Amino acid sequence: MRRAAVAIAAGAMAVSLAACGSAKESGDSADSTGSAKKGDDIKVGLLLPENATARYEKFDRPLIEKKVKELTNDKGEVVYANAKQDASTQNQQVDTMVTNKVDVLIVDAVDSKAIAGSVKKAKDAGIPVVAYDRLAEGPIDAYTSFDNETVGKTQGEALLKALGDKAKDGQIVMMNGSSTDPNAAQFKKGAHSVLDGKVKVGREYDTKEWKPENANSNMEGAISALGKDKIVGVYSANDGMAGGIITALKAAGIADIPVTGQDAELAGVQRIVTGEQYMSVYKPYPQEADVAAEMAVALAQGKSLDSIAKDKVDSPTTKAIPSVLVPVVSLTKDNINDTVIKDGIYTVSEICSGKYKAACDKIGLQ
Repeated sequence: MRRAAVAIAAGAMAVSLAACGSAKESGDSADSTGSAKKGDDIKVGLLLPENATARYEKFDRPLIEKKVKELTNDKGEVVYANAKQDASTQNQQVDTMVTNKVDVLIVDAVDSKAIAGSVKKAKDAGIPVVAYDRLAEGPIDAYTSFDNETVGKTQGEALLKALGDKAKDGQIVMMNGSSTDPNAAQFKKGAHSVLDGKVKVGREYDTKEWKPENANSNMEGAISALGKDKIVGVYSANDGMAGGIITALKAAGIADIPVTGQDAELAGVQRIVTGEQYMSVYKPYPQEADVAAEMAVALAQGKSLDSIAKDKVDSPTTKAIPSVLVPVVSLTKDNINDTVIKDGIYTVSEICSGKYKAACDKIGLQ
């Protein structure tokens, strides 16, 4: 538990130092392409994929806006748009931002393939693009996210730990994310690398648009097909779907089986406190958002990313994209204090409000 918290702190420090190095080392010299430098008066286009998942409006947007202001002496502007899970809408939003001549784009793609044409339009207009959280296709200039296969492995390992000996005889249901999200495929790959051969997967679904209601319907189908006495656990790729899954389990009279999650949403953390959900994957959004802002400002100002992005990743269309992958932590009731509370994501009073107070008291969360 303490090692995990230390890992976050160390990772955050490394990114912070890298950012400082970028500002100091890049100076005002031209980059390798000879692009003209811009000052602090820049316009950053920010496109997020949806607003059903709490993280985007609560964390990502305000964190990126704050960091851009900080890096530009309060002169930089963030122009924001949310696609509300519609790929066509997001393509139109990119076109609008290109027309309005933003200096750089940060894009969290609804559909990684469908966005490729719009990314090319931006590049053709001289606007660099940072892929945020999901690796979009097209001529991307930079990418930051979490190690998505590690996320899936973390979920799978936690589920096996919770199952114990039950993994030998029972079946689990796997509720993966949307097939249009490249992260979902990586989560699934990581989870399977841990689960395969250790537990039988009775039913598996790719959940359309990550929607909790679709996960709920899928879970109802799995219970009907497998029988409620045969299911010993559920792999859920995120917290929103876990909520829909748990509703279906309760309706069928199934209790006390582990359900995984991801994103450390408030509702997910509260379900962990009560024992309805076993775990979530805590992803330090402040670190990811800061890196995206640092990349975007550097690109808009024509500076090198060498001091920010030490790694490279390949997309299906672009090789050697400068990248930063942020570490993650398995969040259970045992380390809530050392993760989301310590990092200021939530307060104890937020988590332990109303009906959750007794459960918080029981696990010593005060």
